[in-house]
Amino acid sequence: MEKSSFASASSGELTAAVYGAGRPVRVIPLRHPLDAAVREAAASSSPSPLSAAMERARAMGPWEWAEAALPCLAWMRSYRWKDFQADLAAGITVGVMLVPQAMSYAKLAGLHPIYGLYTGFVPLFVYAIFGSSRQLAVGPVALVSLLVSNVLGGIVNSSSEFYTELAILLAFMVGILECLMGLLRLGWLIRFISHSVISGFTTASAIVIGLSQIKYFLGYSVTRSSKIIPLVESIIAGIDQFSWPPFVMGSAFLVILLIMKKLGKTNKNLRFLRASGPLTAVVLGTLFVKIFRPPAISVVGEIPQGLPSFSIPRGFEHLMSLMPTAILITGVAILESVGIAKALAAKNGYELDSNKELFGLGLSNICGSFFSAYPATGSFSRSAVNHESGAKTGLSGIIMGIIICSALLFMTPLFTDIPQCALAAIVISAVTGLVDYEEAIFLWGIDKKDFFLWAMTFVTTLTFGIEIGVLVGVGFSLAFVIHESANPHIAVLGRLPGTTVYRNTLQYPEAYTYSGIVVVRVDAPIYFANISYIKDRLREYELKLPNSNRGPDVGRVYFVILEMSPVTYIDSSAVQALKDLHQEYKARDIQIAIANPNRQVHLLLSRAGIIDMIGAGWCFVRVHDAVQVCLQHVQSSSSNAIKLSPQASGNLTESPKAQQRYGFLRNLWQAQDGNGSAGDEAQSLLRQNLV
Repeated sequence: MEKSSFASASSGELTAAVYGAGRPVRVIPLRHPLDAAVREAAASSSPSPLSAAMERARAMGPWEWAEAALPCLAWMRSYRWKDFQADLAAGITVGVMLVPQAMSYAKLAGLHPIYGLYTGFVPLFVYAIFGSSRQLAVGPVALVSLLVSNVLGGIVNSSSEFYTELAILLAFMVGILECLMGLLRLGWLIRFISHSVISGFTTASAIVIGLSQIKYFLGYSVTRSSKIIPLVESIIAGIDQFSWPPFVMGSAFLVILLIMKKLGKTNKNLRFLRASGPLTAVVLGTLFVKIFRPPAISVVGEIPQGLPSFSIPRGFEHLMSLMPTAILITGVAILESVGIAKALAAKNGYELDSNKELFGLGLSNICGSFFSAYPATGSFSRSAVNHESGAKTGLSGIIMGIIICSALLFMTPLFTDIPQCALAAIVISAVTGLVDYEEAIFLWGIDKKDFFLWAMTFVTTLTFGIEIGVLVGVGFSLAFVIHESANPHIAVLGRLPGTTVYRNTLQYPEAYTYSGIVVVRVDAPIYFANISYIKDRLREYELKLPNSNRGPDVGRVYFVILEMSPVTYIDSSAVQALKDLHQEYKARDIQIAIANPNRQVHLLLSRAGIIDMIGAGWCFVRVHDAVQVCLQHVQSSSSNAIKLSPQASGNLTESPKAQQRYGFLRNLWQAQDGNGSAGDEAQSLLRQNLV
């Protein structure tokens, strides 16, 4: 459809337009969402999720179905000898690293070291078959071990057999939760936890882990707690029992581990040092104990030989008391494992399905719980070493499992004389990488809100424990999300000089804004939580007019144009609020115009009757079209004043409404000139006809 526009580029064109010689301007028609062509295009481009899933299922062949059930088939069918060499080297490297780490993390969890080896056994084989990541190294990790120790220590004494049974039950529960989240595709829930919360939580947890292991350096017992104050008090209270031999040995091993870790990270030729550090500490410590037999150095003691036997988890009467910790460990698994797996998949050029990954992790924990494993998840440090060592497929994980199997069958007698301080040094060196103080400095420089989240999570985790720290961090994170959603960004738009593009006037101060017309863009979905804020802002623009650089201020708003391209959704509360707003504006002679709504929003507005209420002629594809039509309507209504008789025109100054119309027309004409002043011909018309 064609509409004549009086929004000319100069006062001369405006004069011609007033007398009927205006240049016609094409206004692109906005297609109604119920048009047959629009419905057909929408149906072909955006099928429903159910129909899309059914279409994908019909298109899948037998091999695709097999890959969906067993992700390992994706790399098996294209496996090469060169891949085997890389997987063998990576599997041996990480397996050697895993043996001492597994025992160390089991001690951190309050369990016998053998359960760390069990946790690094069956879950590795299961994940290699059902996991979708080809480089992720699963098994015991420091953070999960701390969570297990923290919750179970409050239920039962760690020296009892029931403590071990509950840890195994926890693995079963975590596996069930991970499988359910994978099957129901609920992995997106974890996105509500911001990175600053995660960083603050892991930094505080690393400090707590380090302090909990320092007892093996000091030579005396320290209170088991996830809060820093009881830990520090216990360390200070027992200082009179301090023993030099374990402190010197543990400190020496820690220095060796940190040096080897640093050299392995910074020098590619020395990369093997990073993985061999834990084994070096264990071997040196064991040799020292066997040779000198120092009485002040405590050792691991006897470790059962052989593979774990099949058994069903017990202690289901404590299911509800363990549920919060199981949920927390599941969240940590998603954050740590899926995040690492996605990053490694991107680096190695394959796609990873987060929900399949969760399902694979869940199965590995469920199967592990039947073979005496406590909760396992992906390890950041071992996965990084696995990737750097050249792992190509999940076969590297199977090789790690074979190494653990060999250790259980043949090497456990050698582990008897491993010093406790050596295992503690391995844990402390591993968690130093979790202390992310650089993130806090970075956040302070760019975003004080995220720094507040980091600091709040860090302090509450240290002071009140892990569960409270996570709850506070997630609570504040959700509060910020809700606040941002309920107070969306709203911009007043102006036209960029020489274009038909409209942008935020705060970002582009040189943009043209027209007197009496306000173009507003809401950068968020409009729903019950933010509609009141949006209405308040629109009233502010009406009462306190945005500055116009295309003519003097006319004193009021005549048109409000809503640019709705960023509005992806609108609910019934917002629909009712828009109806009320339209009635309020109508009572004050203000017209609403809508520009560029998407199909879903346009359809809802049509069904709610808002399009008919506003008028189909006030819905546009472009903001520029809306601005032109608004100018045209005002100018057309004002042009009647030019054709009045001399007697009537003489009374214009006596009529307030006519004075207002005269002033608005004059300012609109002035707005057409780039320097803000009316042309000679326009001024002549004003003097002859309106003054």
